[in-house]
Order: sequence, then structure tokens, then C-alpha cells
Amino acid sequence: MLPNLLFDFGGVIIDIDYARTPAALRRLSRAGSTVEFSQASQAELFDQLETGHISPVEFRAGLRTHYQLEGTDEEIDAAWGALLLEVPAERLAIIGELRRRGHQTALLSNTNVLHIEAVNRRLAQQYGFQHGIADCLDRVFYSQVVGLRKPGEEIFRHALREMNWQAAETLFIEDSPQHIATARRLGLHVLHLAPPLTLTTALPEALRVFPREYPEPPVA
Repeated sequence: MLPNLLFDFGGVIIDIDYARTPAALRRLSRAGSTVEFSQASQAELFDQLETGHISPVEFRAGLRTHYQLEGTDEEIDAAWGALLLEVPAERLAIIGELRRRGHQTALLSNTNVLHIEAVNRRLAQQYGFQHGIADCLDRVFYSQVVGLRKPGEEIFRHALREMNWQAAETLFIEDSPQHIATARRLGLHVLHLAPPLTLTTALPEALRVFPREYPEPPVA
């Protein structure tokens, strides 16, 4: 049986630079406030947006209050989206090829409506996609729609239930160590895309050795 493929989005399919967003938000802060947002952890305000518990309007108001931001809605949205970089065509091509070979695919992403809309606009302009990244996969599971986020176990269980997948038959491709740890705990196989690994360089070998795990890159 071909393994099911569960993809993270940022750092796996789309390139991400997490440092760009807190730096851009800080430039809008009249107090030069440090913004508690990183790949490893983030303040509750960001969790609330990513689980759909607050709207973009409430999110912007929270940023203005907590970090003394001064800027228009457009300037704040641009700073919030500064971490979003490119979606390389070769990554979309490998996902498409694996689907043609019979792999089932899904996306499991901590994200929010502002980032989804920004990425989907870019994908429409660059690749002509009608429904954004959902055009490339069998299903997408966004934290802000599900109401849960990684590294919590329940969002993984939700995706597996919805796809009717078994953990032992699924390969999870992710760049964040805390999310990898949850997946392993639940019995999924994992491909940890820590630099310098990329989807196109590491996924074919991970599938070749499945169900054994692709070795983690050495720590520099």
C-alpha cells in the first residue's frame, strides 16, 4: 500500500522566513515592542487568530493594543504577511506526480484567514489556481477552520478521521520539531524537513525507505 502523505504548509510547500513578521510588526510599534511570534512559540493573540476565535478586525485591534502599533489595516496586514515567501513550482510538481501515482494527500496547517487569502492570491496570479493550494491536494485542514492547532494531538486525530487514514500508513512532512514530536507520539511516520532538507530533495528518499524514517540532518 502506498503511504498517505500529510503535508505541513509553511516551510514545506511555501518558503517561510519567521523572523520577517515580528521585525515588520516591531517597525510599526511606537514603543519598539518585541512581538512574541516565532516558529517555536507565539502569544495567545496569534493562537486565537489561527483557531478562528477572533476575526481579522479583532486581531488588528489586539496588535494595536498589545504592541502599540501605529499603521493602517493594510500596513498591519502587510507586516503580518511578511513571512510568506515563494511557492516553488517544483514542489507543486512533485505533489502532483505523487497523486498521479496513487498517493492520497492532505494539508495540515496552522494558519489564518489573512495568510490563506494572501497565499491564494499569489497562487492564482502565478499558477492560475482557482482555489489556492487546495487545487493541489485531496483535502486541506486549516487550523482556523478546524478550530484546533498543532502541536495539539486533536487536530492530527481530526485529519486522520476525516481522511479515514491509519497513522501507521501515513507520512507526515513538517519543519517544526514540536509538531514532529506530536506526530511521532501518535504513531505517524515523519519526515522532518530541517534545513538543508527540502521537499524535492528529501521526500523521494523518504518514500523509498518507508516505513523507516528518513534520517534527520546532522546538527551543525
